Amino acid sequence: MRERFINLFYPFNQQQPGLSIHKHIRKSAYIILFSLILLMLAGCAKEPEVKYPNAITIAFGADAKRLLPMLASDSASGQISGYIFNGLTKYDKNIRTIGDLAESWDIRDNGLTIIFHLRKGVKWHDGEEFTSADVLFTYQTLINPKVPTPYSSNYGPVKDVETPNKYTVRVTYKEPYAPALESWGMGIIPKHIFEGKDLASDAVSRNPIGTGPYRLKEWVTGQKIVLDAFDNYFEGRPKIDRIIARIIPDPATTFLELKFGGIDFSSVTPAQYKLQVDRSDFFNKYFQKFRYPSFGYTYLGFNLLHPLFADKTVRRAIGHAINKKEIIAGVLLGYGAPCTGPFPPESWAYNSDVADIDFNPARASEILSSIGWVKNQHGLLEKGGRTFSFTVITNQGNEARLKAAQIMKEQLRRVGIEMKIKVLEWQAMLHEFIHKKRFEAVLMGWGLSRDPDLFDIWHSSKTKEGEFNFISYNNAEVDRLLIAGRQTFDIGKRKQIYRRIHQILSEEQPTIFLYVPDALTLIHKRFRGIEKAPLGITYDFIRWYVPKDSGEWYR
Repeated sequence: MRERFINLFYPFNQQQPGLSIHKHIRKSAYIILFSLILLMLAGCAKEPEVKYPNAITIAFGADAKRLLPMLASDSASGQISGYIFNGLTKYDKNIRTIGDLAESWDIRDNGLTIIFHLRKGVKWHDGEEFTSADVLFTYQTLINPKVPTPYSSNYGPVKDVETPNKYTVRVTYKEPYAPALESWGMGIIPKHIFEGKDLASDAVSRNPIGTGPYRLKEWVTGQKIVLDAFDNYFEGRPKIDRIIARIIPDPATTFLELKFGGIDFSSVTPAQYKLQVDRSDFFNKYFQKFRYPSFGYTYLGFNLLHPLFADKTVRRAIGHAINKKEIIAGVLLGYGAPCTGPFPPESWAYNSDVADIDFNPARASEILSSIGWVKNQHGLLEKGGRTFSFTVITNQGNEARLKAAQIMKEQLRRVGIEMKIKVLEWQAMLHEFIHKKRFEAVLMGWGLSRDPDLFDIWHSSKTKEGEFNFISYNNAEVDRLLIAGRQTFDIGKRKQIYRRIHQILSEEQPTIFLYVPDALTLIHKRFRGIEKAPLGITYDFIRWYVPKDSGEWYR
């Protein structure tokens, strides 16, 4: 499954966007006091009550929207659909491409032809057999211009898809395409269920039928999504019977649910991790703790069609006015690192020679003054009778992003820029503002694919409604390099290409690349078989188990 989903798996409290820095400090003090109270409570808390030992309850900060993989453009939809569907390929724990619904493949004609050999006997959740016809139908769906998918460009280089028999798929490319194998990790959907249907309709996209290890049992909008283990899963029935995804936007509520047994698996905020989890015998006794860099980043993105942000000089000035280290210290409590461009340091495409834009408010003021911005009597910049003022939108419930916005608001005010903050419900923000380009700036995050192909995010052709280049970035050299990066299999050449893309984006600052947060995760100790690897911790979820014979959790 490709992982290019907008990242919102941070739980958080909503704060008032107009708070001054002094009120923000006072509010932070109250939060710390509340955290210490919770810490004391945790110290004397009893063992969390486990009602359903062989079910795992996972906290989600937002509800899913659509559970068909080609329509899943947010992290909740992507994660849930990943349990329901399989692609032809997937990653192993060491981020190497291996077979999923395809048991093997042959690469011919210098990469222009891939012949997939499908597994036999794989069943859909309704009992019908999976065949090559389903692969062809999925491909035709992905390239259908009437289907609102952001992933169609992954199949643009495909010349033809043929199905010589029920268990063979031959894909022919117009030109070499390096991410080809990864692109076929897209979840395959059943032809006999979805042919002729409107996939974007709720009646279809909320009733998925897949081949995956879990099948949809119940979906209560805004509350929970329940998945049951699929008995006939081709890799063997999952050892955990049920997944319950509970939608809890408030991190304080999530944390209390962890303490009292309502949640088994959740990310936690940096404050919770530092002030409560790390200092608590309770959490050390009952939970496994995981900390590792997330494969993505948080950013301040500009609508490049807006006259304020069309000039990269202005964007760079804003970059000089923002103190990333202060944000990381204040928001993440040190659990993260500054970001210099579109690749996290764990990516092989990361350009370590790119220097981060330095925090230098004096330089920011100098740049803005040189292009005609002058401070008025209120200390705000003006030019041609217009005040330098803009609004940033971010999603409701994301404490980390909202705190980052509060800090940036104060930092920009010091150089004469007024930044207002507007908090929106996630789905409304995505569909009514982001997709329709009804915004000036946005504070969001990207969760990235392990392959460094960024065509969908940065190519100038990917700016239509529902696509990922919603900031409308357009650079001819980057366009050319993105295509070249797709057309060579030579890892050395690809590395040079993406290092150059990294350099250009750092120079032009179409977004301010803020930070790479650490993933901070708690999982109840009754679950065994969890191993941290380069791909993360959930790559082999179907092998997680609860020991039945120990008597520890089955009473």
